[in-house]
Order: sequence, then structure tokens, then C-alpha cells
Amino acid sequence: MKILIIEDEAELAKSISEYLSEENYLCEIATTFSEAMSKIEIFHYDCILLDIMLPGGNGLKILEELKKQQKQDGVIIISAKNALEDKITGLTLGADDYLTKPFHLSELMARVYSIIRRKQFSSSNLVMQNELQIDLLAKTVVVNDEIISLTKKEFDLLIYFIGNKNKVISKSTLAEHLSGDFADMLDNHDFVYAHVKNLKKKLYDAGCEHYLKTVYGTGYKWET
Repeated sequence: MKILIIEDEAELAKSISEYLSEENYLCEIATTFSEAMSKIEIFHYDCILLDIMLPGGNGLKILEELKKQQKQDGVIIISAKNALEDKITGLTLGADDYLTKPFHLSELMARVYSIIRRKQFSSSNLVMQNELQIDLLAKTVVVNDEIISLTKKEFDLLIYFIGNKNKVISKSTLAEHLSGDFADMLDNHDFVYAHVKNLKKKLYDAGCEHYLKTVYGTGYKWET
């Protein structure tokens, strides 16, 4: 799962990134209004942590841009300002939640998880498809009542595919999801093929149906 942290306080942004990274979230940081706008125009995120007061502009303008582009990225406003007007404006513009500084990182993580779960998995901690069962909290995958062992990236890919079921996802999109903006620096996306291949093998060897399809020349699709 990919998170964008839009925060100009360097130490806070670093602390959030380190904390969420330990929970297997892929984190990127934008410290200015222009940097944040550039990132949301190019990339998609599972959740955006948005400070309102930014060098070069107001974070509420970023919400307006997300709404204009009809993006579905989850948004949590994190701000030292506790004004009711800002909160109402942010929620009206499409923010999913509002957290006032200072806050506990554990609470922030819980809210991030809640938003991703609500947007992608109908607020359920368990994702089930016939013989396949995934526990999002325990990060376990069970096929035919037996746990299968996945790497962090394989688990992330599986959740991403299921969260975007019946959609064709390109290799470049998967590369961006797994590596963030570093994907642009890579010569090719062969590592995506390797991770998908390993994920397929582990699922199929365990007796899982072939839900994950290769769309030749385009990418991959999880079919239900």
C-alpha cells in the first residue's frame, strides 16, 4: 500500500514514514505545495496524509485538485489548526478524516488502515474469494484452509490486485506501486514480472483457482 505524506515539518514527516514503513506501507514525502501537486498529478496513492499549511500554497487546494481529477485516493488532513471551519471545508472537499497535531503515530496508522479497508474492502478485515482467505490485520493468506507464505511485496501485490479486481493493471503501474517514484529511474520492469510470477506459483501450488490473469502486451487482471 502506497502512502503520500505531505508535510513540511521534516522530523514529523520522517517519523511518520519510518513508522508506517515498519507496517509494510510504501511511503513518499512531499514538503512543499508544488512538490505535492506534482506527485498527485503523476501518481496514485492508497492514502494521502495532508498538512493544510504548506510552503507555497494551501493544502485545501490539493484537495480541490484531487476532486477535479476525480481521484479516489484516501485523504487524512493532519494539521495543527483545530479550526472547525478548516475541518468542515476539508471534509466537504473530499477528505476522509481529520487529525489534529500532536497525535500518536499508532492512532494515525489505525486511521490509515481504516480508510484503505473501507475504500477497497468494504470495511472488512477479512477478504474472501471461494478457497482464498486473507486476513488484512494479521497479514495472512489461506488457501483451502492452509496458510501460504508470501513475501511482503507478494502480499502487497495480492492486496493491490484484489483491491482493483476486474481491472487491467499495467506493469508500469505495478512498478510505481511497489517502488514509488523510484520506478521512473528503473531501466525496465522485469522485477514486476518476477514478483507476479512467484505470487502466481505460490497461489496455484496451494490449489487456488487462476484468478490472476496475464493480459498479454498490457499487464495483469484479477478476475472474480
